[in-house]
Amino acid sequence: MVANSVVSLNSVSARAGIVGTLESDALVIGVAQGSDGPVLLEHPLAEQEAVALSDSLQILGVSGAADEVRRLPALSKMKASVLVLIGLGKLDDGAPALEALRRAAGSAVRQLAGLEHVALALPASGVAELAAIAEGAALGSYSYQARRSDPTAVKPAVQKVSVLTSVNAKAAKTVLDRATAVGKAVNTTRTLVNEPPNLLYPETFAQAAKELSKGLPIKVTVLDEKRLEKDGYGGIIGVGKGSSRQPRLVKLEYSPVRAKKHLALVGKGITFDSGGLSLKPATGMMTMKCDMAGAAAILTATVAAAELGVPTKLTAWLCIAENMPSGTAGRPSDVITIFGGKTVEVLNTDAEGRLVMADGLAAGSAEQPDVILDVATLTGAQMIALGNRYAGVMGDEAVSTAIAAAAAATGELFWRMPLPEELRPSLDSPVADLANIGERMGGMMTAAVFLREFVGEGKNGEQIPWAHLDIAGPSFNESAPYGYTPKNGTGMSVRTLLSYIESLGH
Repeated sequence: MVANSVVSLNSVSARAGIVGTLESDALVIGVAQGSDGPVLLEHPLAEQEAVALSDSLQILGVSGAADEVRRLPALSKMKASVLVLIGLGKLDDGAPALEALRRAAGSAVRQLAGLEHVALALPASGVAELAAIAEGAALGSYSYQARRSDPTAVKPAVQKVSVLTSVNAKAAKTVLDRATAVGKAVNTTRTLVNEPPNLLYPETFAQAAKELSKGLPIKVTVLDEKRLEKDGYGGIIGVGKGSSRQPRLVKLEYSPVRAKKHLALVGKGITFDSGGLSLKPATGMMTMKCDMAGAAAILTATVAAAELGVPTKLTAWLCIAENMPSGTAGRPSDVITIFGGKTVEVLNTDAEGRLVMADGLAAGSAEQPDVILDVATLTGAQMIALGNRYAGVMGDEAVSTAIAAAAAATGELFWRMPLPEELRPSLDSPVADLANIGERMGGMMTAAVFLREFVGEGKNGEQIPWAHLDIAGPSFNESAPYGYTPKNGTGMSVRTLLSYIESLGH
């Protein structure tokens, strides 16, 4: 059911004179914005040709701005069909940052859709640079065409990328294996998010989790509506009972030998959010198929960790429901009982994500992992506070700091936010342990304060270290593509999660 579109990074060479021996549809080299105009970056071109090209950049209208692509006729000694210049923007200290390389590679591959084989001759003298370029290429290769009657209506993604590098073959293979796993995970997340809600709903999402885990050391357990009711998952049942498509809780367990840490991941999986009886306006529903992006991200990050053999124990909880209005839907003023016993007064049925997440957090806490992360497209307030490209991270200081560091290393944009104690009283309820909405101002943080109530105690008797990742804005790009980021589903947080998972295994 889930169609992947992942670049095949199977041709990396350290040979001298590669330009004259490597056949490809396009050879890509980088141009940066220098203080005196565009500057040609490290390249494999012959000196005479490079000088002539460099002298012609301004005449050709090349500025070196990020995302700028110019196609030129191939030079005489090239076996590529066309020479492509990709802009990297302004450089710091004269050398391109890893994220600039990642974005340039991804932008070039994305904009060269329709070609089969692209060679990237960007600065890749070290392992870190090669990793960034390879990862960017994998991310830029995405194309969603699964539901079109005419497959030629959209240009097919680039299928093969060769990265020119001086890194030795053994080190290069390790880098490419990880880049391929990262690209596959992110692109699978994008596809899950892009799937229409009449085809991706709780039952089929659970089936997709099984399919993606097949052949890997991952145990998959699916709890249907009867089991959820029996075991007391009142949040997921309460949100999902208004839909004819009943909710699911999917638990994935990856338990490698000699695992050093146990990480629990909880993901919001609302396959469509109408708002329930607290109905959204029509325009507010148009992108609500993306409300399961958190669950998709923790699913694919877990699969990628298993593929790479990361020595960290993972337990992922996909909290899946469809939030619909009907005669069986939950009502404002209902009181529900979350897994573990806490009661919640539901004042607004459109604040449903925190209810299914509460079940997942309580269930995850019962196993007393070392750390809990939850990922959710939780609040519109996140977009008001941080816009459409930055995600918020809140919770335990050490965990939040580590998440922010992992994000910075992978090129994802996270910003640490506080959890003000004065917000907790606004969640008080006269009839239950707490209400599902509180202070409107700072609503992203109020939602996180709500979630914190369901994080349990660890083996030491203290609250389990926890962080909440609100990815509402950056999980779905409604604007034009940029860098390696396509329109619609972006796969936000997958790279950060995988980097953090790997750090726990060290």
